[in-house]
Order: sequence, then C-alpha cells, then structure tokens
Amino acid sequence: MRAMRLEAARRPLALVELPRPEPGPGQILLQVRACGVCRTDLHVADGELADPKLPLILGHEIVGTVAAKGPGVERFHDGQRVGVPWLGATCGACEFCRSGRENLCDGARFTGYQIDGGYAEYAVADQRFCFPIPDAYSDAEAAPLLCAGLIGYRSLRMAGDARRLGIYGFGAAAHIVAQVARHEGRELYCFTRPGDKEAGRFAKEVGATWAGDSTALPPEPLDAAIIYAPVGSLVPAALRALRKGGTVVCAGIHMSDIPSFPYEILWGERSVRSVANLTRADGEAFLALAPKIPVRTKIQTFPLEQANDAMDRLRSGRITGAAVLTL
Repeated sequence: MRAMRLEAARRPLALVELPRPEPGPGQILLQVRACGVCRTDLHVADGELADPKLPLILGHEIVGTVAAKGPGVERFHDGQRVGVPWLGATCGACEFCRSGRENLCDGARFTGYQIDGGYAEYAVADQRFCFPIPDAYSDAEAAPLLCAGLIGYRSLRMAGDARRLGIYGFGAAAHIVAQVARHEGRELYCFTRPGDKEAGRFAKEVGATWAGDSTALPPEPLDAAIIYAPVGSLVPAALRALRKGGTVVCAGIHMSDIPSFPYEILWGERSVRSVANLTRADGEAFLALAPKIPVRTKIQTFPLEQANDAMDRLRSGRITGAAVLTL
C-alpha cells in the first residue's frame, strides 16, 4: 500500500510503499476512502506532542470500508463503511474506564499517534472504537466529523447551557459546533485571527451573531467561550469576555503557555477547564445528531500524495473549514 509517513518530527511526510497490514483479534482492516487533516496531526508532526510512535502514519479522521476482519469481529460486515476516531484503545479496567470517562484512561492509545492512522490506502483499527458512518455524508464530508465534530461536540457540552457562546479560532471544529449551537438556539460570537476577513465571513455564513478578531471584546458578555486555537494568550482574553459564573473551555490537545493574568478576571466564579480526547458515547451521540440538524461540513480535498501541502495550508491558516485527503 501507499502511505504518507512521518519518519521524524519537524520533517515532511515521505511517500512510501508498505505491506498491507493484517487485522489481529478484534480488529478490522479498512480500505481508506478519506482521512481528515487535523490540527493535532500538526502538533504530532511538529514535535509539540511527545513520544509518538516513529515512523508513524498520521491521521485520525478515517473513513473507509471493511476489507478484512480479524478473529472475533462481530460488529461490522465486509464492505461496511466505518469511521475511526482519535481514541483508538483503552485499558477498559481503570476507574476512568469503569465510570464512563475512558477519555482519561492512562493506558489509552490514539490513532495517528501511537497507532498508525489513515494517511494510507489501508488502516487497521479496533472494532470497539469504530463507528458506522451516517448515509447522509460522502466519505470526504464525513471525515471531519470524527474529530473536529466529536471534540467540538464534547467541548460544547462542557460549556453547559450557555446562551451567549464565544468561539475562538474558527476552523474545522468551530464550523461544525457552530451549527449544533445554532440548532440549540444559542447566540454565537466568533473570534478570528486579526485581519482574517474570510474566517469572519464564514462564521457569519454558519450563523454567528457577531464576528471579530481575537483581540476584541464582544458586544455582550459571554456565558461561555470555547477556545480551539492553540494559543495560550486567548485564555485571559476569553476570561475578560465572560460574565460572572461563565466558563472558558480549552478544547485543544496542545496549547502554548498561558500568560499570567490578574485574579480579578477569574473572580466572580468564572472557571477554566480543558477537554481531553473523547468517549465512544460522544461519538454515538454526535453521529446520531449530526444528520438530523443537518450538520454540513465545508471541506477542501487533496490527494494522498499532497498531504504535506494540506498540512502546510492548515498550519498557515489557508484552509476554510476542513482539509481532507481522498483516496
């Protein structure tokens, strides 16, 4: 099979020919149809997330069809369309797994990080951590739902019942969660890179009440804010935009250092919390909800061999919506 493989951090991916993997017990082999390019892929490739499996095939927003099944696989049938998310395995026995918080499992393993992912013609995945893909979406349209959608959905739930919701960093996750938030009757206030008029227009297209740059205060105090951009300085900026009792949700897996800030902008029972990974329950709930709204993903597609170009465009903010590799 062809694959775009990371040989070492901070180096471009290499196009390589590899043996097709074989599924083990409880695993399925997928013929990959599409794989989203996520900002987490950039964090791994740029050396910002420690200790990835190297060499490594990136990609954790995988849509494919079942090409083979390992012993004991009963959930899926040959040819079925299946999605693979970031969470690839857990221990199943720790206090977090037993209490429905498997996203916090210390023994968790992640697709495109410790497990080879979907920047390839084939990928192997644990059947327990895969999802059927709703028929309403094409392969490429469905790919961003598997991380941008799932993490966006989890971060929205962490924001509680906030009526006025701020979103910092209007990319793949934000454009999906914005549609869910508007469906739930929330007001959206979207913050973009200074001078990024295209992102502001896009935010308005998906229902934002207001869009401005990340240095501005919204016209009304926010009940909650979700930060998708990996920029620590946005935490105090978001705190300043909150009303008393509000919550700042940090949705990324990596963020630059948060600068010191005066206690007065945290006081008044404001809170800051992070979102870690996802659970299978998140996936089941979101993938059932998305076609009912319906959530529409805006995508820019690239052939597998152009994975480096797609990543460079995402890194420099030249992707509107989500980038997806198609095979």
